[in-house]
Amino acid sequence: MNQMNRMKLMNRINRCKRMESNESAGCGRRGTTAVKKLINSPESVVDDALAGLAAAHPALAVDLDRRVVTRAVRPAGPKVALVSGGGSGHEPLHVGFVGPGMLDAACPGDLFTSPPPDRILAAAQAADNGAGVLFVVKNYTGDVLNFRLAAELAVEQGHRVATVLVDDDVAVRDSAAGRRGTGATLLVHKICGALAERGAGLDEVRELGERVVAASRSFAIALTAATNPAVGRPGFDLAEDEIEVGVGIHGEPGRRRDRLRPARELAATAVDAILDDYRPGPDEQPILLVNGLGGTPLIELYVLCAAVTDRLAEHGLPAARTLVGSYVTSLDMAGFSITLTGADPRMLELWDAPADTPALVRTRRT
Repeated sequence: MNQMNRMKLMNRINRCKRMESNESAGCGRRGTTAVKKLINSPESVVDDALAGLAAAHPALAVDLDRRVVTRAVRPAGPKVALVSGGGSGHEPLHVGFVGPGMLDAACPGDLFTSPPPDRILAAAQAADNGAGVLFVVKNYTGDVLNFRLAAELAVEQGHRVATVLVDDDVAVRDSAAGRRGTGATLLVHKICGALAERGAGLDEVRELGERVVAASRSFAIALTAATNPAVGRPGFDLAEDEIEVGVGIHGEPGRRRDRLRPARELAATAVDAILDDYRPGPDEQPILLVNGLGGTPLIELYVLCAAVTDRLAEHGLPAARTLVGSYVTSLDMAGFSITLTGADPRMLELWDAPADTPALVRTRRT
C-alpha cells in the first residue's frame, strides 16, 4: 500500500471512529427513561460484561482495553485463526464461541455497533498463529466496512487474511446491501473451526465457509422488541396480539406485521419461507438450529422445535442434527429464528467434531 492510499485508509478509519462516537453519544442522550436492567450504567454495559466473562471463563484471555477476547492458551503449532465479531447484544455470539474447535478471537463492539477497524486488527494480530486469519463477517454495512479496512491493514503488516461473508436471512428482499447475516454465523464458526483445528489451509477453510453460507437459510419472528439500555425504550412497538414476521437481529423491520398464532403455525411460516428460497439436495442432510432471540424461555423453544420438526417431515426433510437454545440473540427480544443448513457428509462430520467454548461444548459423537 503506498503512502497516499494509506492516508486515505486511515482517514476512513478515523471517520468510522467519529461516527461510532457520535452514534453512541446520541444513544446516551436519548436514554432518559429508566429501564429495569441488571447494569451499572448504559455506557459501561459492554465493558462490565467482558469483565464478567473474564471472571467466569479462565480459558479465555480478555483484553478489556481493546475489547479483544482470545484463547488463553494458543494452539501448539501453525493453525488458521478464525476471528469474528460485531455489535454486542447478540450474546453468546461472538465472544461465547471462542475456544478449541471454534473461534480463536472475537472482537465485540458497542451495543448493535460494529467494532472499529483498529480493534479488529488487534484481534487478528493476537490470533494469528502462522497460518493466516479467516474473518467471519455478518453482512451489515458497518461490519463489512470495518472488517475490510482491518483486513487491508493486516495484509500491509504481513498477515494472510481471507473473509467469509454470512448472508443467510431470507426475510430480506430487494435490498441493495444484500441479505443480513444471522444464525448461519454459528454454523460457520463451528464447521470451519473444526476444519481449522485439523490443520487445513486458509483457502480450504474459506472455501468451506462459503459453502456453508451458500447452503444455509434463516428466518426470524419477534413477539416483542429489544430494549437497548442506552436508549431506554423498545426499538419498535407491537400490540399485545401482534408479531413482526421476518425481523432482523437489531430490530430491523420484517416482511410484515401479523397476529400472534399458535407455535405450529409460526413454525410453518418460518420453515416454508426458508424452503421457498432453498431446499437441501438429496445428498445433503439438514442441520437445524432453533434459536431464541434473547427473551424466549427454553420450554417455548422446545415447543417450536417439535413444530418445526413436524413441518420439515411434511416436506420430506428430517433434520440429521438439531440444536436448540439462545445462541444469536437480540438483547431481550422475545421470539425465535430458524436456521436450516443442507450439510454434505464432510460438513456433518465437522459439526459433530469436538469443541470447548463457553456457549457450546461438543464431545465426539458416538
